[in-house]
Amino acid sequence: MESLNNDFVENKPVLSNLLIMVMAIACGLTVANLYYIQPLLADIAKTFNVSEISVGFAAMLTQIGYAVGMIFILPLGDIRERRNLITVMLLFSILSLISMFFSHNIFMLIISSFAVGFTSIIPQLIIPLAAQLSDPKERGKIIGTVMSGLLIGILVSRTFSGILGGYLGWRIVYIIAAIMMIILMIALRKLIPVSKPVSNIKYTELLKSMFHLIKKEPVLREASINGALMFAAFSAFWTSLIFLLGSSHYNMGPQAAGLFGLVGVSGALAAPLVGKTADKKGSRFVIGICLVVIIISYIFFLLFGFKVWGLIIGVILLDLGVQSGNVSNQTRVHSLNEEMRNRINTVYMVSFFLGGALGSFLGSYSYSHFGWYGVCIFGIATQIIAVIVHKTAK
Repeated sequence: MESLNNDFVENKPVLSNLLIMVMAIACGLTVANLYYIQPLLADIAKTFNVSEISVGFAAMLTQIGYAVGMIFILPLGDIRERRNLITVMLLFSILSLISMFFSHNIFMLIISSFAVGFTSIIPQLIIPLAAQLSDPKERGKIIGTVMSGLLIGILVSRTFSGILGGYLGWRIVYIIAAIMMIILMIALRKLIPVSKPVSNIKYTELLKSMFHLIKKEPVLREASINGALMFAAFSAFWTSLIFLLGSSHYNMGPQAAGLFGLVGVSGALAAPLVGKTADKKGSRFVIGICLVVIIISYIFFLLFGFKVWGLIIGVILLDLGVQSGNVSNQTRVHSLNEEMRNRINTVYMVSFFLGGALGSFLGSYSYSHFGWYGVCIFGIATQIIAVIVHKTAK
């Protein structure tokens, strides 16, 4: 049987502005570990004298490690003390990053890459904790603030590793990342309050209960499907952008794609405001607006994608829509069940990243077979499906 810890709920620690900010920074720095490798693939391939396809396998295993970590580690947040769990995962993250730095062959690098992904699920432990500690009236705003750190980390990480790796070599990126994880581990250990487990069921039952959640919670199903479709549109664009910029229309390199990532930060910075709006107007209302914004962004890409200003406006709208929709979805699902918050987050985030993986594949496929217009049609189609799901859900 599951049992909610009433003492902790009644005497819930207050989230200070400092802790909220540190949580946001922690989310950004830890999720960045997933994306450092992408601009470094060519240099890593040269180091080990292997093809870029071989080293691309390491990048893929980073994402696979992240998905596996979410499935098997995130649910533990419901039955383990959260501060200790976050500290342990940060320690393993440090070891995996150091292993990347010392990798002396491609096989060690591939194993280390999986470990980096597996241990980078820390933001998905922090976000449910922030939701648990927050006042329900301000939950959307707080989740939005913490999520903005994560989103900025995703967008800026490639630019950071590309520039630093270009000047100092790819290995230095991972040793600096390890140092940042050490600092985070000390800070979070000091600032995060002790949170008693909210459930006492066995681990195997914990995993099985996630399937029950999918059947039981229609809001979770709707949020998971819409989140996956939104992130599919997001990933399809960012995967295809490098091909578009390298075409005869632009003749630009990967550095330009990194700069477009910085443009997208504007959307991430709006996340706290969107969360506040969700607290007042309701998350479902905000999600509907976000889906329309994403469709408009892809209309800009379709009509003006071969002009820089068209891409810039589209990127701002796309990031604003996807990131705001994600914050609103998280606000909804984190309000469903206190005792199952980490499992709920697992179901949602695994769906979210599976949608992103599918979007990356189908975005590349669409570009190779139908060009830029094919990518735009794919992006619009995903959001039309999302609107149908949103409107027909109870």
